[in-house]
Amino acid sequence: MSIPIVIDCDPGHDDAIAILLALASPEVELLGVTTVAGNQILEKTTRNALKVLELAGRADIPVAAGADRPLRRRLRTAAHVHGETGLDGPDLPEPAATAVSGHAADVLAELLEPGVVLVPTGPLTNVALLFERHPDLTKRLKRIVWMGGAIGEGNVTPAAEFNAFVDPEAAAAVFGSGVEVTMIGLDVTHKALFTRAHADRLRGTGRAGRAVAELSDFFQRFHESRYGFDGSPIHDALAVAAVIDPSLVTTVECSIEIETASAFCDGRTVVDRWHVTERPHNARAGVDVDADRFLELLVERISSLP
Repeated sequence: MSIPIVIDCDPGHDDAIAILLALASPEVELLGVTTVAGNQILEKTTRNALKVLELAGRADIPVAAGADRPLRRRLRTAAHVHGETGLDGPDLPEPAATAVSGHAADVLAELLEPGVVLVPTGPLTNVALLFERHPDLTKRLKRIVWMGGAIGEGNVTPAAEFNAFVDPEAAAAVFGSGVEVTMIGLDVTHKALFTRAHADRLRGTGRAGRAVAELSDFFQRFHESRYGFDGSPIHDALAVAAVIDPSLVTTVECSIEIETASAFCDGRTVVDRWHVTERPHNARAGVDVDADRFLELLVERISSLP
């Protein structure tokens, strides 16, 4: 039986690929997509989600727009990584569908029936608002698998990963909610690099495969110049893959706290991997990944799409 999931995202190249991976995987059933400002402004991330579903022939899946800014901070986007559209690279189809009415936090409350796994791949603003508006959800929702954070280095500051940095107050609220959170952070996503050879395997498949190859072409240029990588981490797809096959990512139970008031470490996910404090364990943190198996899964599933 497939696992029902909802993806809360800010597409974003890796968010787009995460959505496509979910659609191509029988182990999960994508019930809906909600959008948040992050990689780009909300208008663009919502349009991008609709475009990706149109590309996959799944415009029937509802998309709901959510927060257009962090809870208490100005919005910081990542146009330098994802381009002015948020999905620079391929020529994606114009969406026939539009976003459903209602704020993403309220739409999430309707979608998150018992057994549904929430997979946020952007700043956690919508999820924090969900818990604020619908506190009963903290009892009903059993599991969140979030792409964000890091045990080690950041990617937007020396200390912080982008999704955590954009809205640390939201991240703190979610990790303090009592809901089990699995953190798929940079420590594992940077170990699984999608190379030009992977992209070339997809380039001659269906329209989705070709689009992913072109997304990768654009995304990789940033990672080559910034990090010297010979590929790009498809961060958000790994969070979806961890639901599809939990054995892909090794996690440890631990305490994770979010720094919200530091001159140098704002947005840092403070992960007590080795249990040196007495703080209660509120999360699981990814510490290793079977990179080859994940990347093969990604190529195989995307190539199966039309």
